[in-house]
Amino acid sequence: MITCVAHIVFVFRVLCIVLTIIAGFTFASFGQQKDQEYYETSIFLTVEGIGGTEVSGIVYRDSGYLSITEIFSFLKIRNTLSASGDTVSGAFITEEALFIIDKKHQQITYQGKVIKLQPDALITTAGHLFMQTALFGRIFGLDCKFNFRSLSVSMRTNLELPAIREKRQEKMYRNISRLKGELKADTIINRSYPFFRFGMADWSVIATQRSKGASDTRLNLALGATLAGGEASVSLNYNNYSKQEQSLIHDSNYQFIKPFDERLQFYRWRFVNNNNRGLRQVTAGKIFAQSFSSIYDPVIGVQFTNTPSTYRRSFGSYTLSNFTEPGWSVELYVNNELVDFKKADASGFFTFEVPLVYGNSLIKLRFYGPWGEERFREEHISIPFNFLPHREFEYTASAGMVQDSVNSRFGRVSLNYGAGKHLTMGGGMEYLSSVTTGKAMPFINASMRLAPGLLFSGDYVYDVRARGIMTYRLPSNLQFELNYSRYKKGQRAINYNYLEERKLIVSKPFVGKNMAVFSRLTLNQIILPGATYGTAEWLMSGAVKGIGANLTTYAILTEQVDPYVYSNLSFSFRLPYQIVITPQVQYEYSNNKVMSVRTEVGKYLLRHAYMNISYEKNFKSNLTNVGIGIRFDFSFSQIGLSAWRNNDENTLVQSARGGLSMGGGSGVNFSNRSSVGLGGIILQAYLDRNANGRRDADEPKADGLQIAVNGGRIMRNRRDTSISILELEPYANYIVDLKRSNFEHLAWKMRYPVISVVIEPNRVKLVEVPVVVMGEASGTVYLKEGNGEKGLGRITVSFFRSDSSLAARILTEPDGFFSFMGLVPGNYTASLDETQLRKLGMTAKPIRIPFKIKDSNEGDVVEGLDFRLQSLQHTEEQNK
Repeated sequence: MITCVAHIVFVFRVLCIVLTIIAGFTFASFGQQKDQEYYETSIFLTVEGIGGTEVSGIVYRDSGYLSITEIFSFLKIRNTLSASGDTVSGAFITEEALFIIDKKHQQITYQGKVIKLQPDALITTAGHLFMQTALFGRIFGLDCKFNFRSLSVSMRTNLELPAIREKRQEKMYRNISRLKGELKADTIINRSYPFFRFGMADWSVIATQRSKGASDTRLNLALGATLAGGEASVSLNYNNYSKQEQSLIHDSNYQFIKPFDERLQFYRWRFVNNNNRGLRQVTAGKIFAQSFSSIYDPVIGVQFTNTPSTYRRSFGSYTLSNFTEPGWSVELYVNNELVDFKKADASGFFTFEVPLVYGNSLIKLRFYGPWGEERFREEHISIPFNFLPHREFEYTASAGMVQDSVNSRFGRVSLNYGAGKHLTMGGGMEYLSSVTTGKAMPFINASMRLAPGLLFSGDYVYDVRARGIMTYRLPSNLQFELNYSRYKKGQRAINYNYLEERKLIVSKPFVGKNMAVFSRLTLNQIILPGATYGTAEWLMSGAVKGIGANLTTYAILTEQVDPYVYSNLSFSFRLPYQIVITPQVQYEYSNNKVMSVRTEVGKYLLRHAYMNISYEKNFKSNLTNVGIGIRFDFSFSQIGLSAWRNNDENTLVQSARGGLSMGGGSGVNFSNRSSVGLGGIILQAYLDRNANGRRDADEPKADGLQIAVNGGRIMRNRRDTSISILELEPYANYIVDLKRSNFEHLAWKMRYPVISVVIEPNRVKLVEVPVVVMGEASGTVYLKEGNGEKGLGRITVSFFRSDSSLAARILTEPDGFFSFMGLVPGNYTASLDETQLRKLGMTAKPIRIPFKIKDSNEGDVVEGLDFRLQSLQHTEEQNK
């Protein structure tokens, strides 16, 4: 019995051991399987507006995780990883936006708020803390799209990240350098002159329905092409005005506007050749003609000028300020080059320091909303100071017909000459047949620099007007601007009856540790027959501790009534979750009461959708306006829907717009922005195996091209490895820097790392970038000493091609070693410099070594090109 029990106990123990071992293996296998549910890998990150890079990542259950420290460091966001590796802390964009990402407690503390996370939101490994891609967008507004198949992440954001700001500043500095003529390219790709080629098209539709009024639909179609080597642009506009609206809408000459009015259509042909000093631009169709006379209708005619469409050297600056929508970004272009960008304050105010360049500078301002909106119009502003280089002559001649009620004939000739380094003088004649007080109006003008910081510009139009503008800037950036105009009494060329106009502007920026404020005082006085009218404006705009603010006070001063004074105060607050709120209030001092209040709240709902809600109450006119709108930004179009209620009237608006471009070997490219009149580039790198500079049929594409360019919108096509640069200004030279390229093999080198491309209007130009497979040759130069030898430095080694032309020349290192990477496939000879050997009193054995660089995609390496030197004395002794 005891023996039986003992056997049972023994069997039971053995069974327990076996079960324990099985359970151990099972749990170990389960734990190993659980640990292996995620794996670390390298993920390619692409950030819109910055570029791409490889970052550490984790793939877990088809979700992507990114290294927080690597992401924030790439975006130039301050961050610190704790010693334990489970916490990342720092400040997001501003010093006030502190954050702590804590794996131990599974939470994120951001701007004082604690956000609890799911257990799998964060993953730690040795030296990294990884966060799920979705949280970058939900918490910090860095919207990420993870592609499991390609192991890549595409990031988009509407925030002004430090890295994006740095990129734009780099672009600004490069363009300012270009304005000064400091950059040079390795090669220049000039423009072509085909007879006809279709290139661009833009379209837009706006439909409006009113509960108490007529509905209407507005259509626009713009086409751009190349015709007879020049730029051809056509813009067609249609509006189905109702009969009720027809009775209310008329133009400045009181003519009824038709649904398809010819005066609202635009067509122009322009030929530009900046290399022809005598005639650089010819324009026909609806021309943009400067005039002293008041012309409100289009001018159909021709224009000739030797003014280049590109820039000249910069030598000064001029303060430019204006208003747009609150919170909008404004880009400043000088002669088609981006030189600065600003963000409008809470009331829409912005200011620039405009670089003054020689010649008649074309100043353009482009406006973009805080979430990607783009304003259709561009402002063309001529600086009042028109300087030319010494002994430089410029002319512009325009002639045509004004599309007014009497079909006025118009003509203008303007001549300017650089009489000195700081003096430009000019004059000309303007003719307008509808001016009853004198159709012919000769004029003279001058611009001069009187002293450092003191500029003067003046012009005189016979029997019309005399004007002078003087600006003076102190070293402290305090600036004074004085404008004075005197009009001929009874003149009819300018469409108002002013006798005199006086204006004084005093401005000064203030910059502190936590604030940046711009202050401007403007006093304006107009003298009328029998009356004097004056206005005053005092503006304070800036940001204090991250909050945008604007206080503008206006005063209207007349002799007949008491002064009318009111102020407009507005703020801009950026709240968490990408919410922006902009409150405004207007206060009237005359009656001591609030005139109106307005508040707008905007937020991105989805990746491509933006919604805004606004409320406005005008107590003075007893109007209440409530609106809601949503806009969808797709790659091919922008679509918007909005609804407004103004007191008891309802309004619905639907809009859509887009564009397309053709060329560059990529077929038709759709866009949600306007393209007509602009140009583009498609860069395609290819493996130039025979190094002939032309792409042959058997030469494949080369991946790894990275670019930096001074303008445009960059789009990458990973399928064919091409890079598109769109929305470039025509006739301008753009510098494309390819030095940052990272190709598959080290032997792949570019022949032209910096390219200058002349942009053609209404065309996307294909630029094929040859990548040459370079071979490497290396060896050592030895010096015999006694029974031994050592390496000898600073010996010249030359590489000659098969036709005896020199391919390269290098010096040996201190230990005698030499290596050169940069030989295309072919036969070569490595040779020592006989002249140098004679001076050193040495002989070489051998003195020449032939070798061959083989044709290979990976590049060929030739080693063992060894030379041995000895002194002539030692050689003679051996011969004896």
